[in-house]
Amino acid sequence: MKQLEGTWLSSREEDHGDTLVYRPNTYKFPPARGRTGFAIKPFGRFEQFDIAPTDGLTGREGTWTADGNSSRLLIHLADGQMPNYTLEIISLKKKVLQLRRR
Repeated sequence: MKQLEGTWLSSREEDHGDTLVYRPNTYKFPPARGRTGFAIKPFGRFEQFDIAPTDGLTGREGTWTADGNSSRLLIHLADGQMPNYTLEIISLKKKVLQLRRR
Protein backbone atom coordinates (compact mmCIF):
# COMPACT_ATOMS: atom_id res chain seq x y z
CA MET A 1 0.00 0.00 0.00
CA LYS A 2 2.88 2.38 0.68
CA GLN A 3 3.81 2.30 -3.02
CA LEU A 4 0.31 3.55 -3.90
CA GLU A 5 0.46 6.58 -1.63
CA GLY A 6 0.81 9.82 -3.56
CA THR A 7 -0.91 11.82 -6.26
CA TRP A 8 -1.68 10.04 -9.53
CA LEU A 9 -2.86 11.72 -12.74
CA SER A 10 -4.45 10.13 -15.77
CA SER A 11 -2.14 9.31 -18.64
CA ARG A 12 -5.07 8.66 -20.96
CA GLU A 13 -2.80 8.49 -23.99
CA GLU A 14 -1.59 5.15 -22.61
CA ASP A 15 -5.02 3.70 -21.72
CA HIS A 16 -5.89 0.46 -23.50
CA GLY A 17 -9.24 -1.32 -23.43
CA ASP A 18 -10.68 -1.02 -19.93
CA THR A 19 -7.21 -0.53 -18.40
CA LEU A 20 -6.56 3.01 -17.17
CA VAL A 21 -3.00 4.27 -16.80
CA TYR A 22 -1.88 6.79 -14.17
CA ARG A 23 1.49 8.36 -13.46
CA PRO A 24 2.77 10.44 -10.54
CA ASN A 25 1.88 14.13 -10.70
CA THR A 26 5.61 14.88 -11.12
CA TYR A 27 5.71 13.09 -14.51
CA LYS A 28 6.31 15.30 -17.59
CA PHE A 29 2.97 14.79 -19.35
CA PRO A 30 2.37 16.03 -22.89
CA PRO A 31 0.11 19.09 -23.09
CA ALA A 32 -3.57 18.41 -22.36
CA ARG A 33 -6.68 20.31 -21.37
CA GLY A 34 -6.56 19.07 -17.80
CA ARG A 35 -6.01 15.65 -16.29
CA THR A 36 -8.17 13.87 -13.78
CA GLY A 37 -6.62 11.83 -11.01
CA PHE A 38 -6.57 11.04 -7.33
CA ALA A 39 -4.42 11.03 -4.22
CA ILE A 40 -4.11 8.01 -1.98
CA LYS A 41 -3.19 9.22 1.48
CA PRO A 42 -2.28 7.47 4.74
CA PHE A 43 -4.94 6.34 7.20
CA GLY A 44 -7.57 5.69 4.52
CA ARG A 45 -7.82 9.25 3.25
CA PHE A 46 -8.51 9.79 -0.46
CA GLU A 47 -8.96 12.77 -2.76
CA GLN A 48 -10.38 12.61 -6.27
CA PHE A 49 -9.34 15.31 -8.74
CA ASP A 50 -11.85 16.39 -11.36
CA ILE A 51 -11.41 19.05 -14.03
CA ALA A 52 -12.67 22.41 -12.76
CA PRO A 53 -14.65 24.85 -14.93
CA THR A 54 -11.43 26.87 -15.39
CA ASP A 55 -9.48 23.80 -16.67
CA GLY A 56 -7.67 23.44 -13.34
CA LEU A 57 -8.36 20.67 -10.85
CA THR A 58 -10.88 20.55 -8.06
CA GLY A 59 -10.54 18.06 -5.24
CA ARG A 60 -13.25 15.94 -3.63
CA GLU A 61 -12.41 14.35 -0.28
CA GLY A 62 -13.19 10.74 0.48
CA THR A 63 -11.87 7.53 1.97
CA TRP A 64 -10.41 4.26 0.73
CA THR A 65 -10.46 0.81 2.27
CA ALA A 66 -8.79 -2.38 1.11
CA ASP A 67 -11.27 -5.00 -0.08
CA GLY A 68 -9.67 -7.96 1.72
CA ASN A 69 -7.82 -8.45 -1.54
CA SER A 70 -4.85 -6.07 -1.59
CA SER A 71 -5.40 -5.40 -5.29
CA ARG A 72 -8.76 -3.65 -4.75
CA LEU A 73 -9.57 -0.36 -3.07
CA LEU A 74 -13.13 0.63 -2.24
CA ILE A 75 -13.58 4.38 -2.73
CA HIS A 76 -16.20 6.49 -0.95
CA LEU A 77 -16.47 10.22 -1.72
CA ALA A 78 -17.75 12.28 1.20
CA ASP A 79 -19.97 14.59 -0.85
CA GLY A 80 -22.19 11.68 -1.95
CA GLN A 81 -22.52 13.07 -5.50
CA MET A 82 -21.55 9.75 -7.04
CA PRO A 83 -21.81 6.12 -5.92
CA ASN A 84 -18.92 4.31 -4.28
CA TYR A 85 -16.59 2.59 -6.71
CA THR A 86 -13.69 0.13 -6.74
CA LEU A 87 -10.20 0.61 -8.11
CA GLU A 88 -8.73 -2.73 -9.13
CA ILE A 89 -4.95 -2.48 -9.25
CA ILE A 90 -3.58 -4.43 -12.21
CA SER A 91 0.04 -3.34 -12.05
CA LEU A 92 2.38 -0.84 -10.42
CA LYS A 93 5.81 -0.91 -12.05
CA LYS A 94 8.36 1.83 -12.64
CA LYS A 95 5.94 4.54 -11.45
CA VAL A 96 3.22 3.46 -13.88
CA LEU A 97 -0.07 2.50 -12.22
CA GLN A 98 -2.53 0.44 -14.26
CA LEU A 99 -6.02 -0.16 -12.94
CA ARG A 100 -9.65 -0.78 -13.73
CA ARG A 101 -12.45 1.28 -12.27
CA ARG A 102 -15.54 -0.72 -11.31
